[in-house]
Amino acid sequence: MNVYIIGIEGAGTSALAEMYVDLGHSVSGSDNGDHFYQAALKKKNVPVFSEYLAENIPDKIDLLVFSTSIKEDNPEIVEARKRDLRMLSYPEALAELFNSKIGIAVCGTHGKTTTTAMIAHILNEIGKDPSAVVGSRVLNWGGNSISGGGDYFVIEADEYQNKLQYYEPFAAVLTSIDWDHPDFYPTEASYRQAFSDFVSKVPNHGFLVVCGDDSAAGSVALSAVCKISTYGFLEGNDFRIMEQKPWDAKNKMRNFSIIHKKQTVREFEIGLPGDYNLLNAAAAISVCYRLNLDMKEVADALRTFKGTARRFEYVGKRNDAILIDDYAHHPEEVKAMLKSARSLYERKNIIALFHPHSFTRTEALLGDFAQSFDNADKVFVLDIYGSAREEKGNVSSQNLVDQINRYFPAKAELIPTIPEAVEFFKNKLASKDILISIGAGDVWKVTHELAGKIKNK
Repeated sequence: MNVYIIGIEGAGTSALAEMYVDLGHSVSGSDNGDHFYQAALKKKNVPVFSEYLAENIPDKIDLLVFSTSIKEDNPEIVEARKRDLRMLSYPEALAELFNSKIGIAVCGTHGKTTTTAMIAHILNEIGKDPSAVVGSRVLNWGGNSISGGGDYFVIEADEYQNKLQYYEPFAAVLTSIDWDHPDFYPTEASYRQAFSDFVSKVPNHGFLVVCGDDSAAGSVALSAVCKISTYGFLEGNDFRIMEQKPWDAKNKMRNFSIIHKKQTVREFEIGLPGDYNLLNAAAAISVCYRLNLDMKEVADALRTFKGTARRFEYVGKRNDAILIDDYAHHPEEVKAMLKSARSLYERKNIIALFHPHSFTRTEALLGDFAQSFDNADKVFVLDIYGSAREEKGNVSSQNLVDQINRYFPAKAELIPTIPEAVEFFKNKLASKDILISIGAGDVWKVTHELAGKIKNK
């Protein structure tokens, strides 16, 4: 099959492209974005055009897939409709593959990427030969998808634009519910409804794993008709995190136990810091338990999981300062990540470089964002990343800086652009500093350039 993908360098579309190649299909595509996944596609010998032009689409095409960020007036969309090509949006194309297997979908506001990657990594390591699509590069794989011949297919199920409606999972994980994407879900109720509708689709012979520490997620889970298992730190969860030890900085591991029905399942180790990663691991373990997998094999596999790109990822150093990059783009994510950073680097000077993502999210959650930086010593805010769907809005980064300084006087400053940020930090960092680039846009370029990994154009 000959496949052409418009917007091929997105997190999901690039993973889908890799999967099509692994399945033996011929793939090409186009993208004029940040080229974050360009290297992975190049490794698979996928040709990518850097402009959207009608003539890019090959004469012989069996399927044209387009990212949901692509607009109707895109020249390639116009050409495809003119030629009456078979067209599917990214979630529809993914659903075609996913729905034909025993599907495990990970949804929720936070923790989707890491939890999805953990489940898929475990299944892969213990010989189940799964397929998987993850919203970021999985460090163990060097890419963000795997194409196996086994029965299981694990996906990160994104709620934006209600992509959830296309998936028919056998099992689902619901990590958390915190109102997000206000440009698509104008109210918290409409946001929750998308998840309620989704979990209600899990068949009664399937199962739902939900974070029992999250009351909103627990409320949504009531819509399910299948068996429900809960996980978390609190008493009453079916799979409870206990006996968690502090992060072992020397071995870069953290030990904890999972208790099920007052019995210890076993002790586990993960090589990722932060309590939120214990929750992600507990979700993955709960799924594996429900699949009747051998828990020793699961523990051995989990221990080797290296994480995913842009999730508290160590980038390198600049003048002996540590550079870290993180995808956090919601107030709760920023708060949790910085709390983890503070516990790891108690005596360091933590500098947060935050890139707000989307005008509507920044406006709707402005007060929450402003209160998320208590564990940072200093905060620098870039101009809002408007994304493909928004070019302007009713709020600015200066508004956020002002709000942060209301709660934490003189803590925040504005640095409008990425080149200005690189120039600002180039000679200011020292061994006492930790610089963390934070956001869903292209703020990663700052820490990567400071570490000498890229040269920003």
